[in-house]
Amino acid sequence: MRNKKYLFNGTVAVFFLLFMVAAGLGLAGCEEQVIVYDGPNFVRFSDTTLSYKESYPKAIKIKVHNGGPILNESINVSYTVGGTAREGRDYRIEGNKGTVIIPLGQSFGEITLYLLNNSNNILESSSIEFTLTSVSPSDKIKVGFGEGGLGTKMTFTIHDACIMEGLFTGQLPVGGNRVYQVTDIDIASSDCKRYTVSNINIGLLGFPQFFNWDAPVGFEAERPKLDFIDNGNNTLTIPPQAVSGLASGYDTLSGTGVWNPLNKRITLNIRWKIYRLADGKDSVVTIPLTYIPQ
Repeated sequence: MRNKKYLFNGTVAVFFLLFMVAAGLGLAGCEEQVIVYDGPNFVRFSDTTLSYKESYPKAIKIKVHNGGPILNESINVSYTVGGTAREGRDYRIEGNKGTVIIPLGQSFGEITLYLLNNSNNILESSSIEFTLTSVSPSDKIKVGFGEGGLGTKMTFTIHDACIMEGLFTGQLPVGGNRVYQVTDIDIASSDCKRYTVSNINIGLLGFPQFFNWDAPVGFEAERPKLDFIDNGNNTLTIPPQAVSGLASGYDTLSGTGVWNPLNKRITLNIRWKIYRLADGKDSVVTIPLTYIPQ
């Protein structure tokens, strides 16, 4: 009996030990795994290629990062600029050109780039080539990763834009001195002839109420698109078209417009046919939308 009891307890002990090991492995698998790079410090471009249209009006941040442990001092990285794009005509670099600083205790520094829009309906492209050349403190960090210096070069491609492309602020007068507006509306073209407005819903979700009409809400889509055609003489044509998200009870849209070459503003006069008003009659209204370059 003693032997049987001893064997039983031994079996329980073995199973208990196996259970604890398995549980330990399970818990270890659930713990967050922290991977720490403990190799030599190096700096490199975060991206090796980027591309934008020249009509993009905002600052573009080109990141340079420290790929190793964070240092307790700032890192000064020197770089050169080449390529086919022309500084001062196609782009400009803000701040101290040729040097990017990774601040103390940080992992990233930035080169701030602005594109200069000289759109002329000639669709070509040019490039800016950035190359990291040296870094300080040089005794603690090097340029590029590995023997080949991975990440020391970055090619930025500038795509030419059509003359009316870019980001715009759209405005709609809604009575009196009130103006409703929406920012970051993109107008784009692939042939410099037909353009697409990314959003004509500038307060138009409830525009009938602005005019005291007894009509349903205009758009079921949040960002309905509209095409217009450049006639080549600063006038525009909005060909009849069905607009995605247009609520039932409305016809297709059409109209005319103008482009001001001095301030590059675009004005679209959209003809909108409204069905089934309160008096049972149809009505055609013209809605003026103005797009101001940002």
